Amino acid sequence: MPTEALTARHLLFALAGADLPGWNDFAATVRLWTLPRGAQVFGPGVAHPFVYVVRRGLVKLVYLSDKGDEWIKSFVSEGQFFASLSALAPGGTTGFAAEAIEDTQLERLDYAEIRRQADSSLPWQRALGQALLVYGAQKEARERELLTLAPTERYRSLLHRSPGIMGRVLQRDLARYLGVTPVSLSRLRAREKTIDRP
Repeated sequence: MPTEALTARHLLFALAGADLPGWNDFAATVRLWTLPRGAQVFGPGVAHPFVYVVRRGLVKLVYLSDKGDEWIKSFVSEGQFFASLSALAPGGTTGFAAEAIEDTQLERLDYAEIRRQADSSLPWQRALGQALLVYGAQKEARERELLTLAPTERYRSLLHRSPGIMGRVLQRDLARYLGVTPVSLSRLRAREKTIDRP
């Protein structure tokens, strides 16, 4: 695949605000993964020092309880990236699982290669720093919503932020993301449709 066709290229160049020296050498280490719906990208508690960029499809990031219950951390769609930050640290392991909700194509970036580039290049350092800021801001916004907003407000926030995702996510997954039961979500959606009706 031509290196300029990688979604990661557009993403990293935008984060850096400049061209990235050594891009072609780095691009040669990027691996393309195609996963069917329901396939796991990685599970919890495994060594997995990689960053993923979504070329096509949709991924859910999930915390699993000891009883096997799911708590959905976030949904990641085209042009976005994800990683388990705890797995990027030396000797670290993943803190959650990632699963394809649809047939999905990912670009897998080796974090050690990103670090190597960042150790000797200011634009790469900037791209890495900005990526961590974006990821941290998303995490902070998600925590704020869960801790301070009512379910109705969380639902409206998701509609505003990611309107195209609603038809792509199963109701049970949407309920888990919002922290409500599927029955409560059905009632909430019915109320919202009534409110939005002219």
